[in-house]
Amino acid sequence: MALMRRIALFSLLMFACRDTHQHGVTIVRSGKAAARVVVLTIGVAIKETGPAETVKKFGEVYAFSPEVFAVRRDQPTEIVFWNLRPDDEHDFMLTDPANKVLLQTKFPPLSKTSFVMTFHDAGVFPFYCTMHQPAMSGQIVVSEKQ
Repeated sequence: MALMRRIALFSLLMFACRDTHQHGVTIVRSGKAAARVVVLTIGVAIKETGPAETVKKFGEVYAFSPEVFAVRRDQPTEIVFWNLRPDDEHDFMLTDPANKVLLQTKFPPLSKTSFVMTFHDAGVFPFYCTMHQPAMSGQIVVSEKQ
């Protein structure tokens, strides 16, 4: 009987001390969001507008704007990506702080693509356009809830 009480007490303690905090990132295509961020794809140095010397030396250079932005942990945030280029496809790869891929998708020319992302851990989450490296990259900084 004493063994059964100890097992019951241990089980109760384990249940009471469990980590109820959700981890990772929840990503959905639409839904209710408490905040919104618009991220543009921009041409920094491209063949149509130059500067020609830069394009010749480095190739075409693109960037996300903003490259870095902040969101709050556990706050659903709509992130809208606008690919403003009429002739260039971009992609988007989001990783966690340990560099595990969380999302990879493509942005067709002249398109808007939206996601509602809820980050459940604070930290820095890098993102990239794998087609235009190393310049086209950025970071989502996730702060603690207030």
